[in-house]
Amino acid sequence: MWLNTIDHIQVTSSPEAEDAMLFFYSKVLGLTEIPKPETIKANGGAWYVLGNIQIHISTEQNPNNTASRRHICYLVNDLQAFQEHLRSHSVEIILDQRPIPGRDRFFLRDPAGNRIEIAEANSIFS
Repeated sequence: MWLNTIDHIQVTSSPEAEDAMLFFYSKVLGLTEIPKPETIKANGGAWYVLGNIQIHISTEQNPNNTASRRHICYLVNDLQAFQEHLRSHSVEIILDQRPIPGRDRFFLRDPAGNRIEIAEANSIFS
């Protein structure tokens, strides 16, 4: 096998949504920010880490994220409690339109329109 693991995932934001994105990923999702290399700090955005995987937020003009179904899936221990946490931050919950038996989940969009799946860690697929 050639691939070992996932190093990072990049999600995009328009420059206008950058501040909302950084607040969302650091404060609402609670990810830990890590330093970006000096050579690309001026590009904006931020890097975060969750376990061994990094999530990179970058800016680009007209990313058109809301039209895409691509997504990151985060696992949580208590789906209902996390859903309530998100709602307390006025995050719109998108209920699963195509449920998978044994997989408790819901979707949301970050401030730049990137699709995110939240699934319960003890579902049968974890």
